[in-house]
Amino acid sequence: MEFTTGGRLEVRITASDVGKRVSVRSLTETGEPGARFTDTVGVLTSWTDGVLSVTRRGGESVRIAEVSLVAGKVVPDAPARRRGIPSAGVRELQETAARGWPATETERLGEWTLRAADGFTSRANSVLPLGSPGVPLDEAVDVAVRWYGARGLPPRVQVTTGAADADELLAAELEERGWSAERHAVFRVGALAPLADREPDTRIRLTREPGAGWLSAYRRTGGLEGSALKVLTGGPSVWFATAGGEDGSEAEEGAPPAAIGRCVVDGRWAGFAALEVRPERRREGLATGMMAELARRALEEGASAAYLQVEAANTAARTLYDGLGFADHHAYHYRRAPGE
Repeated sequence: MEFTTGGRLEVRITASDVGKRVSVRSLTETGEPGARFTDTVGVLTSWTDGVLSVTRRGGESVRIAEVSLVAGKVVPDAPARRRGIPSAGVRELQETAARGWPATETERLGEWTLRAADGFTSRANSVLPLGSPGVPLDEAVDVAVRWYGARGLPPRVQVTTGAADADELLAAELEERGWSAERHAVFRVGALAPLADREPDTRIRLTREPGAGWLSAYRRTGGLEGSALKVLTGGPSVWFATAGGEDGSEAEEGAPPAAIGRCVVDGRWAGFAALEVRPERRREGLATGMMAELARRALEEGASAAYLQVEAANTAARTLYDGLGFADHHAYHYRRAPGE
């Protein structure tokens, strides 16, 4: 990481660079000898009272005392993704994902969308901010708190980080108001055709509706079958995949499913979700085969690009998706109101 001009370290950022992506070097231990340095890259979200806040790609915020600065500069946005990875902005992907996992109730507040579905998943029960709420932030926050409170739900805001048009500034402002960060995830994209370039898997059956076996295998429905069904079956064109029974035979109605998956087709995008494999049936290629069958159907409907969302800490799933050609597009997490 190069900070020098003519061999000299320089601090070339000021408070006027708030909102820009920066690289900062700071002292972590003062005093000589043996001073140590830390390098931080992310969006400069604030610079007040002698303290800088930098939000990293994953959403974590780092506070740095101005007096500890050794060097700093504005840096370009994250480099372009590798060849073959679909190009898209955060807004396009967030809007597509929201249509593919639709809340049962929504209300607009400027360019914010308040979403609820009886508590079934954070995605369907959080504010989706895609711009200005049209009112001061404190007023918008109050509206959101009241709206979710009236439905017996904890107020949450989904915020994106790590992309040119992400929400680092909003995340920082919510953090200052005591909204805690939770449920960090990564939004990943990839080309669709390579996913389908595999031999057909006869263990897998595709349907338009999730059967009883599919629902029993999906771990998140809980006691919210009505709302869960509306979310799961909502979307422009939804397909459900069910893998064969315990003996590995072709999937049959009523057989205990070895694995399940879901895909929603929306224009050029195919969104994959609810991919689950029973522990005793892992390492049999079921996850890959299921995605291939769903990808083939999505290609038939005109899609060309794929997306999915995965928990940041789920290294096994991320490794699987790496092998299938997916790359990180941006990160996101939820901000939860204090006291909730």
